[in-house]
Amino acid sequence: MAMTIKTDGLDRLGQILAQLENKAQEVASGALYEGAGIVADALNAGIRSIRTESFKYAPEGTTRLPSPQEKAALERKVGIAKFRKNGSEVDTIIGISYDSGYTQIAGKQKSVAVIARSINSGTSFMRKQPVFRLAKNKSQNAAKAAIVEKAEKMLDEIING
Repeated sequence: MAMTIKTDGLDRLGQILAQLENKAQEVASGALYEGAGIVADALNAGIRSIRTESFKYAPEGTTRLPSPQEKAALERKVGIAKFRKNGSEVDTIIGISYDSGYTQIAGKQKSVAVIARSINSGTSFMRKQPVFRLAKNKSQNAAKAAIVEKAEKMLDEIING
């Protein structure tokens, strides 16, 4: 008994799959850019909300709030790192780079990364204000949704021409 199967659209499906392979990194970059922007905005808002007080050395056994100069150093250095691409994979880092430089506070050079860690995690002399974790938690779901939405939109444009 002979059987005949007729298929329509396999050539078009092959073209779509070839386009997807060639544009995977572009789609991933576009989608990641959308999500990273949301997280970076939340982090900037968190840094702006840091409570400060005039710089003073904390007396033994007490903690202090960061100074306005320490807060300003963070505001200038927060951002989205250059995207790293490997095949169809794309990643980035949002925050403050470990090599973000130094700033002059109370007559001393201080590492901006160390200031960020001191504020975020707290130390024996500085009160904890976990702005990085809170910004991540606050923006995570919105960033995921934006990434999915942008990727679906870009894929739809590729598929439907």
